[in-house]
Amino acid sequence: MISKIKRIDRVVILTGAGISAESGIQTFRASDGLWENHRIEDVATPSAWERDPRLVWEFYQGRRRQLLEVDPNPAHDALVELEQHLDEFLLVTQNVDDLHSRAGSRELIHMHGELRKLRCEECGDVIVAMGEEDLKEEYVACTNCRNERLRPHIVWFHEMPLRMRDIDIAVADCDIFIAIGTSGHVYPAAGLLSVASSCGAHCIGINLDPPQNVGLFDEFHQGKAGEILPGLVSQWIATEDDE
Repeated sequence: MISKIKRIDRVVILTGAGISAESGIQTFRASDGLWENHRIEDVATPSAWERDPRLVWEFYQGRRRQLLEVDPNPAHDALVELEQHLDEFLLVTQNVDDLHSRAGSRELIHMHGELRKLRCEECGDVIVAMGEEDLKEEYVACTNCRNERLRPHIVWFHEMPLRMRDIDIAVADCDIFIAIGTSGHVYPAAGLLSVASSCGAHCIGINLDPPQNVGLFDEFHQGKAGEILPGLVSQWIATEDDE
């Protein structure tokens, strides 16, 4: 078990739905595969947006409004503390909420997009749209072109995650890889642990339950990230600072 993380260590973090659930963010995907009583095929695919944009829009507007009701938890804060300790750090999140950025994380990649942003399919413009007028049931129009309907800036099923080349390079080159609140089911994110392990990184897992790929971790801590991670980060940092 690792006792310290040195300032010169290259650290990559992967976070999933578990860390946000502790802040009250609904995971939306239930055990029966439904998202808020909707089939994934009806609200989270490009074809769903083409077929029934009103249903998809209302679904994501509800998710976007939920961001106003939640706050970062101690696990988010601990990752900010760890980032401030390191020279080379990257946080990759599968989550589409804004809790990491609100906590203060800076080196951050949202591989599945961001709820707080909308994207124009005509001109490609991406905007932050969290004002009161942006969260109503009406579509939000693009201010850069004539498109009257922006889409959620979300990576839907059958779409390619964002910045995968940057993520792959960082994971293959890191010294320590830490996965937090991830199930190990969703690819390509689930494959990052295998990449890190095969490239010689020390791999640490933190999750409420053992994920599908738990055997690839060098160490696994079972429990809530908000309860476990602050103590681990304090230990990792204090050990070096006390030398």
